[in-house]
Amino acid sequence: MKDWRYALAENRATLLAFAVFLVMFAIYAGNHPAGFSANVVQTASNKGVLLALVAVAQTFVVITAGIDLSVGSVFVLANCLGSWIVVGAAWQAALGVLGVLLAGVACGAVNGLVVIVGRLQPIVTTIATGAVFFGLALLLRPSPGGDVYGPFADALTGRVLGVLPASLIALAAVVIVLWIPYARSPIGRAAYAVGSSEQASFMSGVPVDLAKFWAYVLSGLSAALGGLFLTFVTYSGEASAQTGGTYTLYSIAAVVLGGVSLYGGSGSAIGAIFGALMFRTIGDLLFVFNLDPLWQPLFQGLVLLAAVSLGAARLFQVRNRLELFS
Repeated sequence: MKDWRYALAENRATLLAFAVFLVMFAIYAGNHPAGFSANVVQTASNKGVLLALVAVAQTFVVITAGIDLSVGSVFVLANCLGSWIVVGAAWQAALGVLGVLLAGVACGAVNGLVVIVGRLQPIVTTIATGAVFFGLALLLRPSPGGDVYGPFADALTGRVLGVLPASLIALAAVVIVLWIPYARSPIGRAAYAVGSSEQASFMSGVPVDLAKFWAYVLSGLSAALGGLFLTFVTYSGEASAQTGGTYTLYSIAAVVLGGVSLYGGSGSAIGAIFGALMFRTIGDLLFVFNLDPLWQPLFQGLVLLAAVSLGAARLFQVRNRLELFS
């Protein structure tokens, strides 16, 4: 019984985000002109997965009590790079996919090294590196264009068996292959420890620098996956500062809505995924209820403010910060 209660308490935020998302999506589908159809689910999934992958990228860093403001720029850079090299024959496109992912890893490694070796604050570091990454994207795509290998794009943005969105299967594969092994590994547990108390972790022999480095590397990889998927959705690349900034801010919103603590040390990428799907559904709900587009950013901001306030409210209920992780 105690194990069951502990598991429930540990995953409470994730389960809550999942439940709220289901309710919101049911309302959205119930009021959509096309109803609850395969096309509606596929379109919503493709949009949601883009933000979900960037939210996963943000989660890796936030767990260490940092924040990565370059995830949107890595996302855009991967999109632009993908529109250049994920082309040609199948084997050439496969090498292009690998190249995009390695570029994301390299961006994450640069962030990690500057934070660790330079002893700079993550928020300052990632603002600077994000500008560099966006500059590279603009160098690749000064104007929108490019292409992508069609069979890959169709396979990942279509439907399996005519019903299930392939994008959701790909997202589940990312969770199974990337997040779950990481969260259960020694380096993943070290990241949680660093987020809860870096000083205590260091004095306990936890590899603080290594935990931070891998968090940024995996963040870059996840953001690159998102940018690559954007290339598959749009069949092109675009160095858009607005897109990069929007996805960066929305990834933070998704992390908060998914129950990941901005103070570090607690939360899950799975919760952040449901937070991302929830945040996307908010916009869809505003659309089906015909809310004036000029009011939509205000409403989304109020929802985010409420979520942040509820997340911070717990701080007033504890006498010692360590109680947050008990």
